[in-house]
Amino acid sequence: AVHAAQKLKRTWLGIDITHLATALIKQRLFDAFKIKGGNQYDIIGEPINMQGAEHLAKQDRFQFQWWALGLLPARPFGAAAGNKKGKKGKDKGIDGIMTFNDTAKGKDKRIIVQVKSGKVSSRDIRDLHGTVEREKQAVMGVFITLLPATRDMLIESMEVGYYHSKALRQDYPKIQIYTIEELLEWQESMKDRHVNIYQRTIVKMPFGQTTLKQAEREADSCSVQHGLGV
Repeated sequence: AVHAAQKLKRTWLGIDITHLATALIKQRLFDAFKIKGGNQYDIIGEPINMQGAEHLAKQDRFQFQWWALGLLPARPFGAAAGNKKGKKGKDKGIDGIMTFNDTAKGKDKRIIVQVKSGKVSSRDIRDLHGTVEREKQAVMGVFITLLPATRDMLIESMEVGYYHSKALRQDYPKIQIYTIEELLEWQESMKDRHVNIYQRTIVKMPFGQTTLKQAEREADSCSVQHGLGV
C-alpha cells in the first residue's frame, strides 16, 4: 500500500506495530524509489541513539533483533506474520541473511547475521563461524552486538581469515563484528548523502549485493513526503 501510494505521488502514512514490518517497508521504498527514512520521510518510534536501543532490548529482544538487522540492512530469517521469533530447529543460529553475487553466473552467496543484546564472548564468534561453515551457500558472517566487543572476540574474528572473491581479486573479512553504536553512527553519517545501491551497507562485501529481495525500480516519483496536515 505504501509502495503504491508513493508511486501515485500520494501523501501517505504507514503504521505497524513491529520493527520487522517497518524494516521491510523502508527497504522496499529505497529499492523502488531511492528514498531514505530521515531524509524524504520521517520515521517515528525507532531507536535513534544508544539509550533507545538499550530500552528496546530490555523491552523485547526479538523486536530489537529485527530493528538491528534493518541497520545493515539484512533480511530477517524465517520471519512471518505472527511469528516474532523466526525459525527454530536446524536453522537456529541464523537471525538474518545478506546475499551477494560476485560472479556473472551462479547462485547468490550468503552472509549469515547474528544479533546479540546481552553478554558476549569469543564463544559467540566461534559459534557464528561454525554456522557459516555449516550452511552450504554461506561464505561470510556478521555479528551485531549491543555491548562492546571484547579483545578476544576481535582476535577470534581475525583468526578466521578472509573470503577471497576470485572475480574481484579482493579479500573480505570472513567474520565481521559491529556494535549498535557503530551502526547508529554510520547511519547518521550517511543521512545527508546520496547513497548508491553499493554503498548502503557498512558491511565489507563484494559489489552486486542483493541484501533483500529488491522491489522493481520505479520511474521518478515525488521524492519528498509532505505533511498530512493533522
